Amino acid sequence: MREFIVEADGGSRGNPGPAGYGAVVCDAATGQTLLEAAEYIGVATNNVAEYRGLLAGLRAAHTLDPAATVHVRMDSKLVIEQMSGRWKIKHPSMKPLATQARGIFPPDRVTYEWIPRAENKHADRLANEAMDAGARGEQWSPGDSVADMDVAAGSSAAASTPAVVAAGHQDAPGTTTRGWTSAPDLGAPATLVLLRHGETPLTPQKRFSGSGGTDPALSAAGRDQAHRVADALARRGTVQIVLASPLTRTRETAEIVAARLGLDVVVEDGLRETDFGAWEGLTFGEVRDRYPDDLNAWLADPAARPTGGGESFAEVAARIAVTKDELVTAHAGRTVLLVTHVTPIKTLVRLALGAPPESLFRMELSAASLSAVAYYADGNASVRLFNDTSHLR
Repeated sequence: MREFIVEADGGSRGNPGPAGYGAVVCDAATGQTLLEAAEYIGVATNNVAEYRGLLAGLRAAHTLDPAATVHVRMDSKLVIEQMSGRWKIKHPSMKPLATQARGIFPPDRVTYEWIPRAENKHADRLANEAMDAGARGEQWSPGDSVADMDVAAGSSAAASTPAVVAAGHQDAPGTTTRGWTSAPDLGAPATLVLLRHGETPLTPQKRFSGSGGTDPALSAAGRDQAHRVADALARRGTVQIVLASPLTRTRETAEIVAARLGLDVVVEDGLRETDFGAWEGLTFGEVRDRYPDDLNAWLADPAARPTGGGESFAEVAARIAVTKDELVTAHAGRTVLLVTHVTPIKTLVRLALGAPPESLFRMELSAASLSAVAYYADGNASVRLFNDTSHLR
C-alpha cells in the first residue's frame, strides 16, 4: 500500500484578516514532492486557514491514490489534537471542517503528528505565497511558486510539481512551551505583552469578577491607569498589534492604549476571564461563608468548577493554550499586546514555566500591570517580565 506524507499550514494576517493556506503531498518512501496546493481564501481566521490547508492536502493525496495511507504533519497543535480525537471541537465553524477532513480517507488510514513550525517551511511558504497573491488581487499560481526551491537543502527535489488548488473550505496554528532559550538561530520570537485591565469598582473590593457577571466598566482610577500604561508603552515603541478580551473593562483599557499607539483593537474571545458562576460579585470571604465545600474543592483541584456551573481552571488552561498557539503562529517575530485578565495572564505564565496549576494561587497580579512572554519557533518560551507596575508610580 502506498504511503503519503501531507504537510499543511495556513495563516491570517489579522486573525481574522486576509488568509491563505498551503499543503504539500510527498512520497513517504522517497520524500519527493508530488503535489502542492495553495489558495488565497479572503478574510478568515488562522484556524479556518489551517483546516483549509489540511483539507486541501488530504484531497490532493486522495487524487493520487484513494487507497493510500496518509501521515499528516502540521505545526497546529489545535488541529492535530482535534483531528486525533484528544481535544473536543467546540467552535461551530470548525466542526464541519473536521467532519469533511475525516471523510476523505477512512480514519484508520490517516495518522497525525505535531511538528515545530521550523519543520513545516514548505507548506508555510505556500500559504504565504497565496496570501501575497491575494494582496495583489490575484490567486496563487503554481507556475510562480518557489516554495519547494526555498525549502532547506537536503530535501528531495521534485522533478515535476503539478498543482492542486482546492477551493471552498476552512481553519489554523500552534506551538508548545518548555524552558528558556535565546535561540538566535530561530529568528525573532513572538512576544506577547500581557496587560491586565485597569481597575473597576469591584477591583479594590477584591470581588470575583469574571466573564459571567455584570461586566463592569473601568472606574476613574482604572482609566487613569490605562492612560499611564499607554504612555509607558508608547515610550517603549515596540507594540505592533493590540488584542483584547471581549469584556468591557479590557476593551476600554485596550482602546485607550491603542489610541495612544495609533493602532486598532482586535477582540479575541479566547482572552476572556474565567466564568466564576455563582461567585461573581462576591468576595473570597463571602464565598467561603456561603459555599465552603465548593470553595475547598476549587482550591484543591484545577478541574473543580465554581458553584453554579462556572469554568474550572483546567478548562481555562485548555482555552488559553489554544489561543496562545494561534497567536504565536500568526504573529511570529512580532510584539503583540494582549489586554486581558488575571487568570489568562497567570495561566500563560504558568504554562511558559511548566509550573503546576496550584502556582496560580502564588502569583500577585496588579491592575494595569505588565508581563511578557517570548515564544520561539522551536516551541520554547521565555518569561521576560511579570507584574511590572513601575508606570503607575
